[in-house]
Amino acid sequence: MKHITFYLDFISPYAYLAFEQLPEALLGLSYSVTYKPLLFAGLLKHHGQLGPAEIAPKRDWTYRQVLWLAQRHGIDMQLPAAHPFNPLALLRLAVACNAQGTPNRYVCETVFRHVWRGGAEAADPVRLQALAAQLAPARDMHGDEVKTQLKAQTEEAIAAGVFGVPTFAVDDRLFWGFDALPMLRAYCEGDPWFDGTAWDAAARVAQGVRR
Repeated sequence: MKHITFYLDFISPYAYLAFEQLPEALLGLSYSVTYKPLLFAGLLKHHGQLGPAEIAPKRDWTYRQVLWLAQRHGIDMQLPAAHPFNPLALLRLAVACNAQGTPNRYVCETVFRHVWRGGAEAADPVRLQALAAQLAPARDMHGDEVKTQLKAQTEEAIAAGVFGVPTFAVDDRLFWGFDALPMLRAYCEGDPWFDGTAWDAAARVAQGVRR
């Protein structure tokens, strides 16, 4: 049985799609999942990148593509009233729901659907208060322990080579993006391609030009 660490941020529409699609993508396989919330903005800062929603033409394309992907895969999805938004409260709430900072699937599902269903403001204080009351975290979501844990999970992901969400870590391999789900399934099935040289050879391609 393979164990998957699913690095996510609720701000990401692709993470939402991947979360909803994962059970179908791995149907029939034996696996377990640990969900690890992290701050996507922390990844962007570390790698010196802008987020998709910070580049105007890419922002428009991202929203169009995720809505198309959602209908293509039969996933209920509506864009929030404003995006991007500050996801810290949602991330801390999810982390506070588990002593190890790894919320279960129900918690992640509830938070993801808070953002990506209904078209409301994801960061609206009244909605956040209702969400927190529904999930009833065992720890103080505003406490230093939870804040430190979220930061540590972001740093852990960076150290592991994570650069975006969603990322699925299995054994010593990282699979990034909603469109990586078929590749993830192939690895979990024992596809012999992963025993060849292509995986490691990809990291040895020389960089011809630096900007």
